[in-house]
Amino acid sequence: QVRLVESGGGLVQAGGSLRLSCTPSGVIINIRAMGWYRQAPGKQRDMVATITRGGSTDYADSVKGRFTISRDTIKNTVYLQMNSLKPEDTAIYYCNVARYTGNDYWGQGTQVTVSS
Repeated sequence: QVRLVESGGGLVQAGGSLRLSCTPSGVIINIRAMGWYRQAPGKQRDMVATITRGGSTDYADSVKGRFTISRDTIKNTVYLQMNSLKPEDTAIYYCNVARYTGNDYWGQGTQVTVSS
């Protein structure tokens, strides 16, 4: 069973930066896009940023200009560089791999906490 291995979460002060990374533990075929979602306590899980197989990116309005998604196509690793972090960015961040056919893959989540 392939898992998505996430790393890079933690506690940071407002204005600080963190970099998340996500790597599959095995081979995943038919990848359409990779991305990051987040879920704050009592709220739904929302898209933060995605990057397609072709390299097109999409961002939530709340993170545009502060977060950057990128990928290493050889390692099949996706990164999320988060700058100018705000307390409202506090959430569990989940890695996602969407496929053309078949179920999506989800990571176990990594906690990001931004203190004011």
